[in-house]
Amino acid sequence: MPSDAFQVRALARLVSYFGWTWVGVIGLESDYARFAIQLFLQESEQYGVCAAYTHFYPVVLNQQALDELLDVIQMASSKVIINFCSDSEMKGILTEIRRRNITGLQWIASEAWASARLLAENFGDLLTGTLGFAIQRADVIPGLKQHLTSLRPSHIHESAFLAEYWEELFNCRLNGSLNSHSHGGDNYQDRLPCKGTEDLNDVYSPYADVTQLRVSYNVYKAVYLVAHALQDMSKCIVGQGPFLNGTCADPKEFKPWQLIYYMKHANFSALGAKVSFDEYGDPIAYYDLLNWQSRPDGSLHLVKVGFYDASLPAERSLVINDSVIQWPDGKQGFRSVCSESCPPGSRIARRKGEPICCFDCVACAEGEVSNKTDSLECTRCSEDTWPNENRELCIPKTIEFLSYHDLMGIVLCVVSVLGACMSLSILAIFFTCKDTPLVRANNMELSFLLLVFLAVCFLVGLLFIGEPSDWLCRIRYPAFGISFALCISCLLAKTAVVLMAFKSTLPGSNAMKWFGPSQQRTSTLLGTSIQVIISLIWLLTSPPHANSNTNYHSATIIIECVPGSEAGFWCVLGYIGILACMCFLMAFLARRLPDNFNEAKFITFSMLIFFAVWITFIPVYVSSAGKYTVAVHIFAILASAFGLLFCIFAPKCYVIILKPEKNSKKNIMKR
Repeated sequence: MPSDAFQVRALARLVSYFGWTWVGVIGLESDYARFAIQLFLQESEQYGVCAAYTHFYPVVLNQQALDELLDVIQMASSKVIINFCSDSEMKGILTEIRRRNITGLQWIASEAWASARLLAENFGDLLTGTLGFAIQRADVIPGLKQHLTSLRPSHIHESAFLAEYWEELFNCRLNGSLNSHSHGGDNYQDRLPCKGTEDLNDVYSPYADVTQLRVSYNVYKAVYLVAHALQDMSKCIVGQGPFLNGTCADPKEFKPWQLIYYMKHANFSALGAKVSFDEYGDPIAYYDLLNWQSRPDGSLHLVKVGFYDASLPAERSLVINDSVIQWPDGKQGFRSVCSESCPPGSRIARRKGEPICCFDCVACAEGEVSNKTDSLECTRCSEDTWPNENRELCIPKTIEFLSYHDLMGIVLCVVSVLGACMSLSILAIFFTCKDTPLVRANNMELSFLLLVFLAVCFLVGLLFIGEPSDWLCRIRYPAFGISFALCISCLLAKTAVVLMAFKSTLPGSNAMKWFGPSQQRTSTLLGTSIQVIISLIWLLTSPPHANSNTNYHSATIIIECVPGSEAGFWCVLGYIGILACMCFLMAFLARRLPDNFNEAKFITFSMLIFFAVWITFIPVYVSSAGKYTVAVHIFAILASAFGLLFCIFAPKCYVIILKPEKNSKKNIMKR
């Protein structure tokens, strides 16, 4: 017989195979059951199987012991039970289970009762679906059936056991029998004498039953094992023997340990099955997996649905044909777990002080995933990926920047182009009407330059749309600063011209002599050159560059231009503010000049709009993020540019296009 350790390992593999991680384990109060249960608990740990309870019951199952056992079974959440006992103890347990009307249990039988026919006959309603390992069965042992059924009354007097067996089987009394008691309820003395015609072939008897040749097959192999050991012993050559100094054992007078040596080294076949032993002297374990299946007539039939072969690698040692298994409920096996499996997207969190099979499922933290069931830990996604909604897969993060394909980007692009076109259209109108008094009186050259620079300001907004790159970022900010510096410098020059022109009308004044066209151009370039110098220093020290920002929103990569030097950005913006303040101050001083000659008030209004836009821009710019920061910046550029364009040139276009009669020297000089 194989060591019970193999049977226990097979049972651990069995419950693991069906996903039963929460099982009840009970057994008889005996060394066999204690060893088996202790080993099962150790083996099952590696498969993640836990015992919902362990319970030992006495050999003599009184009512108190039965009540304690069944109370444990009924109160437990596990309905899969492994029982290490013999068929006699199992009979008492099943009788009480039937009395209590307990159903819905999945029994796992130990080898001792896995093929017990008496249990199958009497408790078929409770044991349907039972699974258990039984030692290997032989289909037939030649001559055994004939030998067993050849017993006749003339032979049975040779054994008191056979005489008693014969009397009980046929319920009769043999002449000269020493038996004086009955195993049934009748009186032995009331039995009729045996007729002598009784035949074992006419009745069923476990004695003559050769359908489950399991123990008998092992006895058969044991006999042949001794025979082969004796044969090998007799073939020993003196001087080449396995014992001290090459000695051999005497086949007619040997020691038990000498026979055991040859038995351990025997290697033969019995009825087609190989018989051999491992290094510990244990036979190679092979078990049939039996399933107790109900037949239409209500009887139970033991069906082989798999096997366990310890000689095979561990991952292939257990073979089961699931499709032929009959379960207690007739459909599918029980689900016996302490905690339901944690789905992908979560991890196992052990419960303190409880078995490893009892746990809680905790969703993966932000930025982490698990892609398998019952994951012990979650894996953090890489920097450029992020968990999907179920947190079971890392997917590429959303790339965000103000694109030409965004509705917001399209609108800003259209407005930028529209502003540039309007500036160039006004330039065309002014160029066409350059000889008219209105155009000539408003410093035609500076007006042309201002319109060109305004068109550039509008187009600079396009540099802020699209995916940022290092070179685009290095062009974007200086272009913004220089273009607006040109515009404000032009306005500053125009304001100065207005003041100088008014002062030149005063007696003895020659102000315009010192602020002619060349000086106006020079002042514009000088005002812009400072901005150019600031931008160059910025680009050479800490230039703007593209950056992938993952700090604002974990699931989004914001591709943005970072200034590199915050001081550089605010110096550019601050210098534009200084020019605007100077322009506003000069325009404010010239506000009381004659209306028909004076455009200072229009410059004042344009500067007020410019200040309103950029003062509002600063807090909004700082508080926004991603493409909205860029959109705010573009909006400020467009709003301030439109403010300058409309405030300064709209009144002139109105006169040129709609009131041409007012476009005369007389009307302009009128005070």
